[in-house]
Formats: sequence, C-alpha cells, structure tokens
Amino acid sequence: MDDFIRLPYYIYDGCEQYVPDLEGDIRRLFDPRKNPAYTFSEIQPFVAYRNGRAAGRIVGIINRKANEKWGTRNVRFSMIEFVDDPEVSQALIEAVSQWGAARGMDTIQGPMGITDFDKEGMLIEDFDQTGSMNTVYNPSYYPRHIEALGFEKEVDWVQIRINIPKEVPARYARTSQYAREQFGLRVIKMNKGDLLIRDYARKVFTLLNEAYAPIFGFSDISMDMADIFVKKYVYLIDMNLIPLVVNEQDEVIGVAVTMGSLSQAMRKAGGRLWPLGWWHLLKALKWRPEDNAEMLLVAVRPDYQGMGVNALFFDDLIPIYNQYGFRWAETGPQLEDNARELTQWKPLKPQYLKRRRCYRKALGAWRQGESV
Repeated sequence: MDDFIRLPYYIYDGCEQYVPDLEGDIRRLFDPRKNPAYTFSEIQPFVAYRNGRAAGRIVGIINRKANEKWGTRNVRFSMIEFVDDPEVSQALIEAVSQWGAARGMDTIQGPMGITDFDKEGMLIEDFDQTGSMNTVYNPSYYPRHIEALGFEKEVDWVQIRINIPKEVPARYARTSQYAREQFGLRVIKMNKGDLLIRDYARKVFTLLNEAYAPIFGFSDISMDMADIFVKKYVYLIDMNLIPLVVNEQDEVIGVAVTMGSLSQAMRKAGGRLWPLGWWHLLKALKWRPEDNAEMLLVAVRPDYQGMGVNALFFDDLIPIYNQYGFRWAETGPQLEDNARELTQWKPLKPQYLKRRRCYRKALGAWRQGESV
C-alpha cells in the first residue's frame, strides 16, 4: 500500500498541474472497517513492479448495485497511474480484466470510481490546466496507452470555467424572482451543526440520489456512506457557499455544493496533513489565498427541474463570490450530452475545458488466453 500511495510522487515529480490526494483518505478507502462501500462492492488494488520498483498501479471495482441497476456486468478500473511504458499499462489492465472475468464480468470500463462522488474519467485534453482535489489529472500519454489496448469511448465529461460577473446577469435575476413569487421557493443556508445532524444531512443525500438517478453509471449513495462523506468534508467547507433551495413545505428540493479552491494548498501539503499540511489547508480555508471557486455539484429534485432553481443558486452565489474575491469558478465534470445541465451556464459565457473520458472494452479477448 505504501508503494501504491507513493507512486504518483514519482510520476508527477515537477508537474505543476497535479494535485495529490491525502494519503489518509486513500488508506481509508481500502479499509473495510472505514468504507461502507465494501457492503455492495468488491475492491482490489494492484501494483505493477519493474526491476523491483513500483511502475504502475490500478484498482479493480465491481459495484454490484450499479450493475444491478443498469443491467450490466462491468468491472471498473480506477486510480490508474503508470510510467510511459506500454508493457506496464498492459499488465495493469490485464490484471483487472482477469480479476473481473473470474467474477463473471464481461466488460471493463473506466476510469470510474466506486460511486459517482469519486474521481472519474481520464483527462484527454488541456493537460496544461491545473487540476483540483476532486478531479483526475493525468499525463498526456495515458489515453494513448489505453486506446492502444483496444478501448473505445463510452462517455465524455467536460468542465465549465466562468469568469465571475460583478452583478447577477439579468436572466438569472428575473428567473429567480419568478421562482420565488410563483413557486414559493427560497434559499437557505445550513450551519455546520445542521450538517452534523444525521437526519438533516441525509435529506440532502436523498435529494442527490433522486436527482442523479438517471445519470450514467450512478447508483444510490447509502446513508452510511452519506455519513462518511459528511465527516470527511464538514471541516473543509464554508456553509455560506452551499445554498439550499426549499419549497413552501420546507422540503429541500435543490442544493449547490461549492467551495474555495484548495488546489495550491493540497500541492503544498504534498498529500500529508503532518507536519505542516494542515497549516496550508487552514490558510486556504480561513484566508482564501486562491482566487477561484470550485462548483462541485448541483442537484435539483426532478419535479422541480425547469422551475428556476438553478437561477436561485446563481443569484445567491455570485454576490458572495465577489465578496470573497473569487475571480473565476470551475464546475465539476459534466456529461457532454447533458444539454439541460450545460445550457444553464450560457448567460455566464462559459469556457469548455478539461475533457475527460470513460473508456470501455469487452473482456472476451482477455478470456482467450492473454495473461499478465
């Protein structure tokens, strides 16, 4: 596991765009006592060695809930990293392919996480752009290796970058006012005490499960996993940057999760909270030295989609972003064919960048005698 965790330090040595994970988070990911995903998933990490030195890593994942929901037999590969050597990338893919085939799977796909809240997709463009703590960054040779192994595109995600306007665009202002007057919707803010109240936090995750149900590859987030996510992020987030929209019955029907960027703080921390990593994160959280925000996710209950909920988010957040000194913001990955999601950004003159891809390949070839 130490080799698994430390390999990226070698691959990304001197890379200014790479943002490391916290080592403690990775160790907890593979601990069945701390990761409730093991109740519905099989998870197997692998490390490839060459001449006694770690040269690649990968994780095999079988998410039984997702396979049952979508009628598939997919084994996912995740957290793949490798030196620029085709034999290494092939060995990694073969390892997961054989592991999945032995468990009755017929297709390998990835990079995909255990859940939709994990990092997904392989970067295929914009390698000069700095990554974030919640998205994948990889060298430009990665997709070339994967495609040489016969993988094909399954879906692409793109990210949206916007410059923060000084005032709320008129379209959002009109639509948000209409949503308030016609549907009785309003924006509220939780405090961290609210988020730590299990029942309240679980209402938010119930909404996420409803909103994301039709999205590619999604499977419900269990309430045990919701509790883990809350504990992981509650001390990293500013509740002022997380607007919730409620209806006249005080039901949570929309949530936007955003935060100030921690990319440079994570780079300075080098994946470790100790001895000084905590200080770099604290500075970023308290004094916001970075000039951009990360718009991690937006979710609206299906029966309220198209009723101006997104406009309420923008109407609330744009003045706060200006108050905090954020000059630009970047969304999380969004499916390229999700027209409703992408068109909401039009008044902000969006820039599309950081295209990521999920690849897939039938496992038939691996069953015909190929070996690691």
